[in-house]
Amino acid sequence: MAQQAIVLDQDQFSCSICLDLLKDPVTLACGHSYCSSCTEGYWDQVEQKGIYSCPQCRQSFTLRPALKRNNMLAEVVEKLKERGGAQAAPSELTSPAGPGEVTCDLCTGPGNERALKSCLVCLLSYCQTHLQPHYQVPKMKNHMLVEATSGLQEMICSSHDKLLEVFCRTDQQCICILCTMDEHKGHDTVLAKAERKENQDKLIQSQQEVQQRVQQREKELKELQQAVESFKRSGQAAVEDSERIFTELILSIVRRRCEVKDLIIAQQGAAVSQAEVLLERLEQEIAELRRRDAELEKLSHTKDNIHFLRNYQSLCSISVSSDVPSISVPPLQYFKHVTEVVSKLRNKLEELIQSVCSNISTTVSTVDVFLPPEPKTRADLLRYSCKLTLDPNTAYTALSLSKGNRKVTRLMQQQPYPDHPKRFTRLCQVLCREALSGRCYWEVEWRGGRVAIAVSHKDISRTNVNDGFGHNNKSWRLLCSSDGYTLRHNIVVTAVSGPQSCRVGVYLDHKAGTLSFYSVVSDSVNLLHRVQTTFTQTLYPGFGMGNDGTSAEIMKLW
Repeated sequence: MAQQAIVLDQDQFSCSICLDLLKDPVTLACGHSYCSSCTEGYWDQVEQKGIYSCPQCRQSFTLRPALKRNNMLAEVVEKLKERGGAQAAPSELTSPAGPGEVTCDLCTGPGNERALKSCLVCLLSYCQTHLQPHYQVPKMKNHMLVEATSGLQEMICSSHDKLLEVFCRTDQQCICILCTMDEHKGHDTVLAKAERKENQDKLIQSQQEVQQRVQQREKELKELQQAVESFKRSGQAAVEDSERIFTELILSIVRRRCEVKDLIIAQQGAAVSQAEVLLERLEQEIAELRRRDAELEKLSHTKDNIHFLRNYQSLCSISVSSDVPSISVPPLQYFKHVTEVVSKLRNKLEELIQSVCSNISTTVSTVDVFLPPEPKTRADLLRYSCKLTLDPNTAYTALSLSKGNRKVTRLMQQQPYPDHPKRFTRLCQVLCREALSGRCYWEVEWRGGRVAIAVSHKDISRTNVNDGFGHNNKSWRLLCSSDGYTLRHNIVVTAVSGPQSCRVGVYLDHKAGTLSFYSVVSDSVNLLHRVQTTFTQTLYPGFGMGNDGTSAEIMKLW
């Protein structure tokens, strides 16, 4: 069998740092090869950081490796230079192009062959067979070959049909040589290869920073995963301990219940036994007395005087003996006081349980949870932008809404709104349609005298003139005017200081219980006031309008 030729690709013997053929090549322990000077220069840049790694695979080394020349690779590179590129391959090595692969532009058979290289001079792609002239014809050896690509036209100037080989730093775009004498004349231009080489170092630096960030994030990820597992274990242990303690408490109450029950039953038994003895003796005495009464009754009716006189003395002188003392029966209360004492115990225990359980709930609520950090910049806040629209069914009749229901304006004339149970009938206010929970951010531009920017529970009063935004515990209101800002909640008014702006940002973190108002100027924000509380319901944005002509518009941030 004839020995097949090996195709040598110049790109395979190029240094990934300088992008030229290897010069004095060295091979690192990871197997990647570079120019000796490029490797030394690369490590000199990171010397102070103490990081020595492969520029390609990022394998790191504890100590700076001593570089040794790769003689075999150096010989191959020299031979490649002598032969002017790569060694041609016989046509037997051609193969049909698969799905998505670039086909040869010169093959005319039923199935085009897979292209190996694309020529930036010829603007054609070639299979191994048709590529051979580029290795053999002297005039074609200088053509620029790249990996086969279907995007050759993207590398050609659309204006001059020339190769894009110059980079215009002024316009930050790739151009051809003729462009430098035309529309890019006088611009700061440089060869694309030189620009690539200059940016390559920056890319490596950026790559290092990205990888360091990846390592940091992976470390944080691992710590967070460990924290989550610890959090779960701690929560499970707290549940089990709480169950055990409550079970012990229940058992203790059951034991006390049994003890009180046994004590009552014992006292009841003793009292009943004593009473039963007295009952028996009383019944005997009553029977004896009734017998004596019967004899006396019989004697009283006898007609024989002699018999009466003889028996009278004996019957009247004989008294029924009784050792049963006089009995005093107490009022019918008996164990009533015991019930009262047990009831007092129940009431005290319920009060204690309510107080302690409230403390337990507070303690559980203060356990740290894994919440994202508070946004610091407007860019951070914009990540939580929400889409809001005003609800026409809630608008007071002196308020006019824009076509998109994002702007409200106070007018002199009444609007012909139909009756609706949601409508504010005595307050110049309006709510949004959307209920808010989680993290939300929106911005409002206000104009005129006094505008209230608020958030409110859904069930706020719609008819009470004294129950507007901020006058109850169901709403929070920032009043904006030319005199400054004030915050009102549950009637309490708080003065707010901060830079004046016609645009106000509102940030709600429902779970964390924070409501923040910001003064927005250009792309910067300044915190005006932050409310820290516990939200028990979803919230609805709302607006209260003062003088005629005042307006508030929800800005489109999404």
